[in-house]
Amino acid sequence: MKHAASTLAFIARFVVLGLAVAFIVGLFWPGSGAFLRQRLSVTPAQTDAAAPAAAVSGAPASYADAVTKAAPSVVNIYANKLVTEQPRELYSDPVLQRIFSVPSGPVRTRRQQNLGSGVIVSDDGYVLTNNHVIANADDIQLLLYDGRVAKARVVGSDDETDLAVLKVDAGNLPAIRMTDAETRPRVGDVVLAIGNPFGIGQTVTMGIVSAIGRQLNLSSLENFIQTDAAINFGNSGGALVNAHGELVGINTSLIGQAVGAEGIGFAIPAQSARDVLDQIVKTGHVVRGWIGADYGAVPVSADSGLPSAARGVVVNELSPGGPAALAGIQQRDVLLKLGGEDILDTSDLRRHEASLKPGVPVQISGLRYGAPFTATVTPTQRPPSAPMQPLK
Repeated sequence: MKHAASTLAFIARFVVLGLAVAFIVGLFWPGSGAFLRQRLSVTPAQTDAAAPAAAVSGAPASYADAVTKAAPSVVNIYANKLVTEQPRELYSDPVLQRIFSVPSGPVRTRRQQNLGSGVIVSDDGYVLTNNHVIANADDIQLLLYDGRVAKARVVGSDDETDLAVLKVDAGNLPAIRMTDAETRPRVGDVVLAIGNPFGIGQTVTMGIVSAIGRQLNLSSLENFIQTDAAINFGNSGGALVNAHGELVGINTSLIGQAVGAEGIGFAIPAQSARDVLDQIVKTGHVVRGWIGADYGAVPVSADSGLPSAARGVVVNELSPGGPAALAGIQQRDVLLKLGGEDILDTSDLRRHEASLKPGVPVQISGLRYGAPFTATVTPTQRPPSAPMQPLK
C-alpha cells in the first residue's frame, strides 16, 4: 500500500513538472504546438463546427465589391410636372349651387414630384428607367452618385415594356455592364436591387431570383424576372444586378403588402431593355412586328404519352383582316415554327413576333387537325396597346 502511494506521488510530481515546462515553452514559443504537429505529421481532427465553414467557403462573405462596381451607375430621378386642380364644389346639386352661389375659386396649379431611379448604360449619357417614372414630366433632374445634379431629356419611351431612355449631358459617367443571353440569370442566383426607395437615398437590398419569364398580364410582352430582393416605391427604374455587379434587370413593379404579399418584386430582363434601348437611340421609338393572332398553350393530356413541356402554341383567335388571317391560318391550328425557328411556348412566340420586321414575309409551319401545313405571313407594325400600369 505504501509502495503504491509513493508511485502515485511520483507520477503526480512528474505530471505537474511536465505541465510547468509546457506552460513555459508555450509562453516563450507560441507556435511550438503547430511546429511539433507538422514535424510529427499529426493532423488535428476536424470538428463538426468547422465542416460547414469549409462547405460554404466558395460563397462570398460580402457583396461590397459588386455594389462598389454597380452603385455609381445608378441615379436618383426627380420628375416634376405641373398638375391642374379644379376647385372643390361644396354642392353637387345645381339648384343648391344657384341658391347659395358659393364662389368656387380659380383653377389652381401645383408642382408634383415623382421619385424613381435610373441606370447609366453608356458613357455618353444614356440612362434607362421606367416610363411611369417620367411620364408627362416637364422637368427631370438626376442626382448622380458623386453628388452632381444634371438635367435630363427624354429620348423616347415604350409603354408596352414600361421603359424610357433619358439623355444627360455630363462628363465622367460610369456606365454599368449589362449581361447578355449567355449570362442571363437563373432561378436561385443572388441578386441585388439598387435604387432610391421613398427618396431616402441610394439603398441596396439582397435576394435571389425567384422565377424567370413571369407573366402578369400587364402587357403581352411580359417576361419578368421575379425576385424577393426588397423593391419599394422609388426603386422603379433602378438596377437589379448579379453578384458580379452586372445589370440583369430594370426594377419595375411589385405586389405590395396591401394584398398580403411579401417579397414579390419584378424586373425587366437586361436583354429586353437592351433591345428597347438600341431601337430608341437609333430611331426614337420602338417598332414591333404583328401577325394578328391570339394564341395559347397546347393542352397535353396526362395519358397522351407526350412530354409535359410540349412545344408550339394553339391559335385561339384571329384578327379579321390581319396578317395571319390573310395567310390562311385558322383557329385551332398548332404553330410549331416561325421563320425556321422552333416555337417553344406562347411567351417565346410573342418575343419572336415582336422582333419581326414589318413588311418582310416570314414562313410559319405547324399542324392542322394533325396534318402538317405551312403558310407565309407578312407581319405589319404592331398597333398601339394600353400602357402597362405598375403594380402596387
